[in-house]
Amino acid sequence: MKQGLLSLNLSSNKLSHRLSDLSGFPQLEVLDLSFNLFPSENLSAYLGSFPRLRSLNLSSNKLNGDIPVSMAGSLAELVLSGNHFSGSIPQALFTYGNLTLLDLSQNDLSGAVPDEFKSLPKLQTLLLSGNNLSGKIPLSLNVTTLTRFAANKNFFSGSIPTWITKHVRMLDLSYNNLNGSIPPDFLSHPGLQTVDLTSDMLEGTIPNSLSQSLFRLRLGGNKHGGNIPNSICDGMSLAYLELDNNQLMGNIPSELAKCKHLSLLSLASNQLEGRLPDGISNLEELVVLKLQNNSLNGHIPNTFPASLSTLNLSQNSFTGQIPSRVFELPKLSTLDLHGNNISGGIPISISSSKSLIELNLGYNALTGTIPTMATTLSTSLNLSHNYLSGSIPSNLGYLSELEILDLSYNNLSGEVPSSLGNMQSLTQLVLSYNHLSGSVPRFRQDVEIDIEGNADLINGTGNNNSTSTTGKKNPHNVVIIIFTIAGALVGLCVLAVIVMMSLSKRIYGVEDEGLSTGESVSQIINGHLITMNSIHTSAIDFMKAMEAVCNHQNIFLKTRFCTYYKAVMPNGSTYSVKKLNSSDKIFQNGNQEKFAREIEVLGKLTNSNVMVSLAYILTVDSAYLIYEHAYKGTVSDLLHGEKSDVIDWPSRYSIALGVAQGLTFLHGCTQPVLLLDLSTRTIHLKSTNEPQIGDIELYKIIDPSRSTGSFSTIAGTVGYIPPEYAYTMRLTMAGNVYSFGVILLELLTGKPSVSGGIELAKWALSLSARPDQREQILDTRVSGTSIAVHSQMLSVLNIALSCVAFSPDARPKMRNVLRMLFNSK
Repeated sequence: MKQGLLSLNLSSNKLSHRLSDLSGFPQLEVLDLSFNLFPSENLSAYLGSFPRLRSLNLSSNKLNGDIPVSMAGSLAELVLSGNHFSGSIPQALFTYGNLTLLDLSQNDLSGAVPDEFKSLPKLQTLLLSGNNLSGKIPLSLNVTTLTRFAANKNFFSGSIPTWITKHVRMLDLSYNNLNGSIPPDFLSHPGLQTVDLTSDMLEGTIPNSLSQSLFRLRLGGNKHGGNIPNSICDGMSLAYLELDNNQLMGNIPSELAKCKHLSLLSLASNQLEGRLPDGISNLEELVVLKLQNNSLNGHIPNTFPASLSTLNLSQNSFTGQIPSRVFELPKLSTLDLHGNNISGGIPISISSSKSLIELNLGYNALTGTIPTMATTLSTSLNLSHNYLSGSIPSNLGYLSELEILDLSYNNLSGEVPSSLGNMQSLTQLVLSYNHLSGSVPRFRQDVEIDIEGNADLINGTGNNNSTSTTGKKNPHNVVIIIFTIAGALVGLCVLAVIVMMSLSKRIYGVEDEGLSTGESVSQIINGHLITMNSIHTSAIDFMKAMEAVCNHQNIFLKTRFCTYYKAVMPNGSTYSVKKLNSSDKIFQNGNQEKFAREIEVLGKLTNSNVMVSLAYILTVDSAYLIYEHAYKGTVSDLLHGEKSDVIDWPSRYSIALGVAQGLTFLHGCTQPVLLLDLSTRTIHLKSTNEPQIGDIELYKIIDPSRSTGSFSTIAGTVGYIPPEYAYTMRLTMAGNVYSFGVILLELLTGKPSVSGGIELAKWALSLSARPDQREQILDTRVSGTSIAVHSQMLSVLNIALSCVAFSPDARPKMRNVLRMLFNSK
């Protein structure tokens, strides 16, 4: 069989043998050993034993050293990406004249690229991304067959070759040091499809002529000046146009209305002025519109495309009132108008918004009272720095999914409604500098509360706040002073009793209001054991499980979609019962058979880092899953809990590795399992070093089409949601990788995913732009313990930053992430 074998694929098997063990296939033409753990050895000597090899894929292994050069002359495809090859690209590589695909991306290659591409006349795809290559783009790269060239994230300098887009259809030279201006005919060549020159050092004006076939153009993060060309949409094919963070001036051209297929338009952070063109409303496929941080003025248009999901007009000079029709857009999920001169009241039509999850109207001149808000709001509601008056509406308490509420710097008066204490997802409440009085209602201990500047408002909640809660002085302190002056020991004793009573009232569980121990047990329609383990089959009692969920005192955890209860079975063993929160009608409980099939398939999965259900129960209106109870808190509790100690690096690294192994396993299933809500809150701990990914069933059993909001309304927790979800509305593996990257950053920094309204990923990326600032990202309480720890944390930081890359295409696969984490030991 060895003698006649033509193709061998051993990819994704975690193999760690010596490559020389696979010799003895003289007829082999295709060899794929990618995503394994093969170690480095004398590759050149080994690869010479395959005289007929046409395709070789060694990507994502543990290979290092020099690029191999002793291979079969027939080689047409060479893929070595995702390893640790170093040194320069060897001249000898250009003797393989049959190469059509050469992928050297994501290695540690350095130096200039040899100017020898005339020796590769058949080359179609060249990928050099993610190395340390420098110098100029080789002149010989003018190969007529080359259709894709990616060399992003290197240190290439000099000007852009004028000829490079004559043949290349997909070009990515982003995140380099290229300078000069874009050649006039650079974007006009027939067949050109995508050009990405983001974050270089380019200047000058944007060329007037664009190819008819160009659908993606990214020029953000440069120094382009002048006006946006009126002819920019003459090609008619543009779907993604990003010109943000430049020095563009003048008006937004009305000719943009010709871009009928435009889905994403970002002109943010320029020097644009004038009014917003009316033609924007005719872009029927527009999903994301970002125009923030310019000098645009006039009134906000009354109409926008019905397809719009994200609208950011913040930090401009818009005047007039908020158009009421904007809240009638069926897919609008994010609206940011902060930092303008908008006046008048907030339209009452906001209450009927169907998909809104984030609203920022801060720093304007809004007046009147706060209207009834859209119940879909879940990320944040910011009405700060306006002139709003009246009381805080009690119906804000219905925003059970809202995480950040900022009403500071207004003229609000009266008491803070007790209903706000029912906001189970709230993490930050900012009420500072109003005219509020009374006491702040009781919240969970982890809610940050700021009431500074309200002289008559008392924070008696005992919350552990990271922001100032200075209001009226705590009356306990006043009493202490009085009794001290009086020297009355009896008074001090009385005060101690009062304090103890107060503290005892502050100690409460996840849900302690209206505790019910006598609710009737729901009728079980279907109770089914998935596990075949006799220990569990003999212990699990469905009625006992249902009795447990009737008592709120048994709740030990709430996540975005689920509530966990502790249940003691008749034999004394303890299990966790998870109730799927189905109030939004997004769960497919109407199709009981389909639900059961999906849960049983997932229940057959076996991985120590994934929570797998042992049984399920269906009632008329809910579904319940039963698990082993080995709960020692969540990763969020460990890192950010009130009583958290500083967690050492070995424990943090073990958690990172365990979560990566679990997520890699889920993505590698025959039908990949994607996670709707991956965060430190949904990762359970069996011990400090043993994480388990929870809520894996959600993607299979949630039906977004039945949700009262958009898909983005239910896709994840703020701080973990990848940026592309705003306009793709689609769960992906790359999106899960982004969420995992945020988890890595939490482990590295000790900071939560959102702090002070700033997302951790954006903060870390902003510091990482300069290598000398990367030290500021790490948790110094841990990184300073040893040189070895410091070095490993920096290695893991590089992995985390690659995971939270803005572009989904730039993020590594989870298998590659896991390999890199192993290699960082």
